[in-house]
Amino acid sequence: MAAKMVKICCIGAGYVGGPTMAVIALKCPSIEVVVVDISATRIAAWNSDQLPIYEPGLEDVVKQCRGRNLFFSTDVEKHVCEADIIFVSVNTPTKTRGLGAGKAADLTYWESAARMIADVSKSDKIVVEKSTVPVKTAEAIEKILTHNSKGISYQILSNPEFLAEGTAIQDLFNPDRVLIGGRETPEGRKAVQALKEVYANWVPEDRIITSNLWSAELSKLAANAILAQRISSVNAISALCEATGANVSEVAYAVGKDSRIGPKFLNASVGFGGSCFQKDILNLVYICECNGLPEVATYWKQVIKINDYQKSRFVNRVVSSMFNTVSGKKIAVLGFAFKKDTGDTRETPAIDVCKGLLGDKAKISIYDPQVSADQIRRDLAMNKFDWDHPIHLQPTSPTAVKEVTVTWDAYEATKGAHGVCILTEWDEFKSLDYAKIYENMQKPAFIFDGRNVVDSEKLREIGFIVYSIGKPLDQWLKDMPAVA
Repeated sequence: MAAKMVKICCIGAGYVGGPTMAVIALKCPSIEVVVVDISATRIAAWNSDQLPIYEPGLEDVVKQCRGRNLFFSTDVEKHVCEADIIFVSVNTPTKTRGLGAGKAADLTYWESAARMIADVSKSDKIVVEKSTVPVKTAEAIEKILTHNSKGISYQILSNPEFLAEGTAIQDLFNPDRVLIGGRETPEGRKAVQALKEVYANWVPEDRIITSNLWSAELSKLAANAILAQRISSVNAISALCEATGANVSEVAYAVGKDSRIGPKFLNASVGFGGSCFQKDILNLVYICECNGLPEVATYWKQVIKINDYQKSRFVNRVVSSMFNTVSGKKIAVLGFAFKKDTGDTRETPAIDVCKGLLGDKAKISIYDPQVSADQIRRDLAMNKFDWDHPIHLQPTSPTAVKEVTVTWDAYEATKGAHGVCILTEWDEFKSLDYAKIYENMQKPAFIFDGRNVVDSEKLREIGFIVYSIGKPLDQWLKDMPAVA
């Protein structure tokens, strides 16, 4: 008789679960894939024409499979009970209180998922951790499952995701590597093999790496820490470039030509954002501290410190250029997402920049092609780390945000402004009619390019005073030194 159809269930219909499962369904027509989530609105969105996340190519994949072998449901327990392989991609936010607050990961959602799996399972399961989680989560989950096993056998695997937002679908179609960590026991190896066979439907064998559980978990944190470190390294150099008259783009280009270094992740900017870099480094720091390695912890902390320094340096530059006050002045902010081609605002540098300007009583007008006014207001009203907790726990009274307007047009945002801050590298910002923008601004008109996207020489010809990160300074900016 034919082997029965493998059933996969994924708990958590977010940025990781949704796209990953959609691609598995597309590439493995013989596997039934169900994504479950307790949020009815989120599941409704996945079943609608307006998906809950924006990711190039995602809609095509979902539409090809949805209703065939890809399903989205709120009936969590039924589908968990029926599945052979359960992916868990629930949130692991940074703790906001208690032991390890501000650094440690909050495993509340993870633990409740594990207990629910133990409650409803009637057959053996492979449980795969699929969110960014700190090392040793698998062990905790394993303990919960085995202590509640009722004779059922569970194998825990770690299968960290390495998706980059904006290119997630391409990353899934053609990954650099797929990492599967498991126990080094016969049952563990068998489970690793079962998951390997799923990926082998479209990923070349030599790109599927297997390791022990801890190596897989730590590889994820280490990869993000090293990527973020490259950004902080080039951002640190950008400050020195401004001080000496060097050009950070030229420096980064020369450095990136070294084949051992390579050109990627060497763009100086107002700072890195996104849901993982800061969270993962804080996690790494915490794990180092817990294991009695303060020197290692301090080393990785610097990556975040430089990122915070870069954001505050940008705000100081804006304020000092404008006669040391932005009080009551309109400032346009172009771009709010943490990078182009995504609507994601998690940990975006724009939040700290806007808060810094609002702290100096500026009036801000924001335009981003993918981010809703609602989201922007929520982000600006939130405390650090709140964004990663459920919406009903987030602050609802955006009081300080009345000095903020959100527009759906860059020209509207810049009209009557004293300065323009470019905080996301959306392609459309390269082709705006800056002469028209200049005409409608107060003079002197400033552009602060936090992503080095505009041609500063052309803008200077129009009449702008331009600040680009890590580039030689205008005479004006030299005369108005930023007070640290």
